[in-house]
Amino acid sequence: MRTLNLSIKQKYLDAIKDGRKVQEFREIRPNNIKKYLQLDADGYEIEDENANALPIVYDQILFTSKETGDTAIVEVKDSRCEIMLDDSDQPIEYEYGGQIWVVERVVYDLGRIIEHTVSSQTKK
Repeated sequence: MRTLNLSIKQKYLDAIKDGRKVQEFREIRPNNIKKYLQLDADGYEIEDENANALPIVYDQILFTSKETGDTAIVEVKDSRCEIMLDDSDQPIEYEYGGQIWVVERVVYDLGRIIEHTVSSQTKK
């Protein structure tokens, strides 16, 4: 199984465990692109027929609370990339390292809780 490791605030981890948070969003940046997107041999995004980047397919996400160390392994039902748009429905762009980047994010549809642990450091 392919597992993505993510840090998360405790309140969001609790919402996932309670079933109130069913999606996780992560912005793609030049420093994390290899973690989230499928890349070709030259390091460019692999895109679908609609020019949307293809996320790396993960089976599950291991969420770890930044505050307490609590964890939850959660099934990933689906994932997709979304380009972020401004108020005029145009892609949001920024310059980094002499290149123009489009702001995009990966959306993970979360499924069942496979396992969760409560750290001994958690305050009750």
